[in-house]
Amino acid sequence: MDRQTLDHLRSWIGRREQVDDLVAPSRAAALAATLDRDDPAPLPGDALPPPWHWMLCVPAVRQSALGPDGHPARGGFLPPVPLPRRMWAGGRLTFPQPLRVGEAVQRRSQVISVEHKSGRSGDLVFVLVRHEFHGANGLAVTEEHDIVYRDLPRAVSSAPTLVAAPDDGAWQRGIVPDDVLLFRYSALTFNGHRIHYDRRYATEVEGYPGLVVHGPLIATLLLDLLRRNLPTAAIAAFEFKALQPLFDIAPFSVHGQPEADGKTVRLWARDAEGGLAMSASARLA
Repeated sequence: MDRQTLDHLRSWIGRREQVDDLVAPSRAAALAATLDRDDPAPLPGDALPPPWHWMLCVPAVRQSALGPDGHPARGGFLPPVPLPRRMWAGGRLTFPQPLRVGEAVQRRSQVISVEHKSGRSGDLVFVLVRHEFHGANGLAVTEEHDIVYRDLPRAVSSAPTLVAAPDDGAWQRGIVPDDVLLFRYSALTFNGHRIHYDRRYATEVEGYPGLVVHGPLIATLLLDLLRRNLPTAAIAAFEFKALQPLFDIAPFSVHGQPEADGKTVRLWARDAEGGLAMSASARLA
């Protein structure tokens, strides 16, 4: 990537966006159902579990303003990176207090950095965005969101090195990522990215072997595993890193292991071949 293009992309640093929303009980109930939870119906004032805020304050971009991949056309809030693949690479979050069902919420976002690297598969551009979610009582979520842009795979390229997932873990749950699960999560988060529901686009245009499981869905399933095993625990912070994509063509599993300090829980997602797809850590309050 030439210097002029990179300088243009970096001119987006500091750009801000603000979106308002409401924590509707129906949406909380729909996400609980999508995660296959048997929760009581959410009532006004109930705490919204982390990281369910990802279904809130999503930009309602007009259909005519979408790009060919189903995302908002590049060059709005996010820089117009000229690389076709866009992925959620990871994030670091804190939860000072819960958002609550029925309350108004506002997301305040800012582009923090734009960095270029050359990898084995070609150019990589990393965009860091900071989000703050404010509820009725003030700041409820802070998030550093890592986005990576990359080129399509080359015709002849070596297979990525497989990182083996840990073989320990006190908790484990198997997940079948069928196209209904992916569609429901896309709908709840108003995510039009076609790699999650348009099989022809995912396989023929972007070269994936199947539909791609959303990075935030995997992260949500990791924290959901923690909640299933420590239902009264309050989560103060969470960080995660996507190491390789998961697809709807094979099941995967989520795992967790509380640490001896009583405050930290290691979490990870394991693919069908034993590879590490996502690593994460939660800190309890």
